[in-house]
Amino acid sequence: MLLPSEIELCLSLLNQNGYSAYVVGGAVRDHLMGRQINDYDVCTDALPNEVEGVFHDYRVIETGIKHGTVTVFFGPSSVEITTFRTDGSYSDGRHPDSVDFTRDIVKDLSRRDFTVNAIAYSPIEVYIDPFCGIGDISSKVIRCVGDPTRRFSEDALRILRALRFSATLGFTINNETSNAIFTLKHNLSLVSKERVRDEIKKLICGKDMLRVMNDYRDIMALIIPDISATFDYNQNNPHHDFDLYTHIVKTVSNLPCDPTLRFSGLLHDIAKPITESKDNNGISHFYAHAHHSAEMAEKILRDLRFSNVEIKRIVTLIRHHDGVIEETESAVSRKLSKIGKDLYFDLLDLQRADNASQKLDPSLRSEHNEALRKIASDILSKEPCLSLSDLALNGNDLIDMGYKGKEIGKALTLLFNAVLNGEVKNTKKDLSEYIRINFKN
Repeated sequence: MLLPSEIELCLSLLNQNGYSAYVVGGAVRDHLMGRQINDYDVCTDALPNEVEGVFHDYRVIETGIKHGTVTVFFGPSSVEITTFRTDGSYSDGRHPDSVDFTRDIVKDLSRRDFTVNAIAYSPIEVYIDPFCGIGDISSKVIRCVGDPTRRFSEDALRILRALRFSATLGFTINNETSNAIFTLKHNLSLVSKERVRDEIKKLICGKDMLRVMNDYRDIMALIIPDISATFDYNQNNPHHDFDLYTHIVKTVSNLPCDPTLRFSGLLHDIAKPITESKDNNGISHFYAHAHHSAEMAEKILRDLRFSNVEIKRIVTLIRHHDGVIEETESAVSRKLSKIGKDLYFDLLDLQRADNASQKLDPSLRSEHNEALRKIASDILSKEPCLSLSDLALNGNDLIDMGYKGKEIGKALTLLFNAVLNGEVKNTKKDLSEYIRINFKN
């Protein structure tokens, strides 16, 4: 295992001072899978004060001393080093009430969540794998260390971690672990909304999210109760070949791997069950469902502690997702002006994913979507007028022309709409002439 220089130095200095030291957890798992490693965790049998003594020539801070963690700084980089430990009881279903330090690496690994995360590596001993995690990586299986009921009872967040790893790694969850997830799913109420949010963001961006969200939809219903109404919901419309929940998760899977964009797909049709009406032929319609879905989405996102910026983006996309944009410069310019260029292309991504998930043929309206992209790109290449501030004629110019008070705002709005509609060129001369002829107080 090729290690960064600061990790090698940590292991080496601890070994030279008579201590055992290992890289553990996700870094070892990702190395064995050939995945990029973003973070390294080091553990050792040295007690925290002994770690500080080994690294006396370096800056050390006690970042989690209660749980045996200190951070050692090597210039701009840092390494967290944690003492082997065993955990006491988990009375809150999330955190150990106490920890005891141990000199035994196997005891430390035995308290971890899944076998694929319970592997240790050192350049001296190579792999320490008491729970056959390497075999589970080879078999692509998520399995709890020891009794899954105990693991999930200790920390309910592990339920979502199991789903997240299954989705992101493409691993299946073994039967015993899966059964314990369903048995203890209500313990998710013990997990903070912020931690739930972060796990679901990662899950829905996983390469295998479609399978996980179908197999564990009851877990999703605990997190987003409103989504349960979409399960097996017949849309009863010739434009849809799938039930509503299947359509929703397909839409999510067809979006770029951006968590807020994928959340817009997850919630874009959530109000359909409450907006259904039938015409004289018995066909279902869902008038204003985009508006109502946006309102429901905002409440859901606030409950999950999304930021205001994320909420605004997701809600705006949902509110506009069902609107048809004509293939004209004026229509595209109006949409660009209304929601901005970044959200415009996000909206096209959502509409493309939505359309591709309605019928068995995923190419539905794809040519229209590409045409809207091209028109927008052409418009943006010409430094367009997309806001009042882009007008070549401003409020001061209007004052000089004799306009005053509310007339100025009305005149600017008239000019802006005329430019968007292609009725007048955005030059001071043309705008002055247009306002002179067309403005009526």
